[in-house]
Amino acid sequence: MADEVHMNAKQVHSMVTEAARRIQQYIRRTPLEYSAVLSELGQCKTYIKLENDQVTGSFKVRGAFNKLCLLSEQEPTSVYQRGIVTSSSGNHALACNLAMQTLGIKGTIFAPNYISPAKKATLERLGANLCLHGDDCLDTETEGRRTAKEKDMHYISPYNDIDVVAGQGTIGLEILEDRPEIDTVLVAVGGGGLIAGIAGFLKHAKPGIKIIGCQPELSKVMYESVGAGHIIYEESGDTLSDATAGAVEENSVTFELCRDYVDSWILVSEADIAKAVYFMLQHHHKVVEGAAGTAIAAFMKNATQFKDHHVAIVSCGANISMEKLKMVIDMHYK
Repeated sequence: MADEVHMNAKQVHSMVTEAARRIQQYIRRTPLEYSAVLSELGQCKTYIKLENDQVTGSFKVRGAFNKLCLLSEQEPTSVYQRGIVTSSSGNHALACNLAMQTLGIKGTIFAPNYISPAKKATLERLGANLCLHGDDCLDTETEGRRTAKEKDMHYISPYNDIDVVAGQGTIGLEILEDRPEIDTVLVAVGGGGLIAGIAGFLKHAKPGIKIIGCQPELSKVMYESVGAGHIIYEESGDTLSDATAGAVEENSVTFELCRDYVDSWILVSEADIAKAVYFMLQHHHKVVEGAAGTAIAAFMKNATQFKDHHVAIVSCGANISMEKLKMVIDMHYK
């Protein structure tokens, strides 16, 4: 379990601004692409932040590089001699593996047993030191932390780390720089690292902006936790949005940021997610994973509520297995 950290929007804004300068040489500044079809559907101006085109196929590389760059600057001896431990359902693992290789840091990556075959194969091909453990991401994180403590190594959480959160928040900075008129942002939520960084930055930079959290109906722990006023445990079902599935660590730094700065929540069905993944393939010629489909589906399901707004949807990743992609195509191709 991480130590409790209490952050406000002003602090997150400052950390995100610093992170943007720190990681710019390692990441892509992804396009904020106008969607004519979604704009017509919602009678608004709708843009998609294409993090599916990001290095390693997801936004996670932003947080990974920010954290590892900071550690290499602040604690070079321990980091380079002992290495790091992390845990992930796939995307954070891919990001940390690239950051470690780029910066010359060794480490071990814990992944849950349900990691997608596509992500597992990619990690192994890239030479990652991979260890499978647990049937829920919380079990995996707990084992990763235990191992790090036992071996006196740094543990890099996929979301419960304010430096990781700050790295992810650079997406919000780019959105506002590219389109200052944006007044609504939709973001998929798992552990909350992505939306916490984006919301913290944007709520200080533009207080009136609306941040909407999007989760699958089959895995909605953060939504339920915010409603309950504290982090709860709830079983997650098998969802196409595997990158957002699972429990949230107790005392996660992301909880208060979600509670304080996410304005509303939209839950979507598996059919909604699959439809959105197919939509991106059909209309934007982009392969996206289920987590990206979750945010796009939230807009499509509730398009009329965005009339006359300027909307940004974060398409957070592209790492979907061929089996799942084929299933989606078979469901919708006529």
